[in-house]
Amino acid sequence: MAAPEYVPVSLNELPRLKEPIPPARHWVADRPADLKGRQPVGRDLGRPGPDQGYALKLAHRFDDRLELTATEHGEDASAGCLGVALKRASILGRAPVIWDLELAFTLWGFLGGASDDLVAFRRPLFEGARHHYWEICDLVPDETLQLTPDAIRHRLPAWRELISA
Repeated sequence: MAAPEYVPVSLNELPRLKEPIPPARHWVADRPADLKGRQPVGRDLGRPGPDQGYALKLAHRFDDRLELTATEHGEDASAGCLGVALKRASILGRAPVIWDLELAFTLWGFLGGASDDLVAFRRPLFEGARHHYWEICDLVPDETLQLTPDAIRHRLPAWRELISA
């Protein structure tokens, strides 16, 4: 609230004039680590996408549904499938959704329907996947990631056609 005119005001209480801010200069990516052009894509380079941390929250919704053998760990299954789900979301140009994780868990047989040879194939891959999940991601081609979880479930008996091993 403004003070009446008859109240004395010191110099410190007077409004200060703003310093004019100069317009921003043109920015150029000239630092050594700056990307020139677009993010590179390819094997072992990852797939950037928006809001990828949300997939961690979604992955926990499958914790009680995972069908694991005695030597498998849920954390390894989640880590390996998380990378596949994030790769699918980034290929489709969006943030991860529950269907991306369902596709990944279904593809590797963690939601049931895994044959013995699929379980034998995935066991060494997912062992310690918390530390090397990108190897699992690179095995799944983009064509497979564009399918629906139901299509993966129906084609799971021929699982070798769905990955590039």
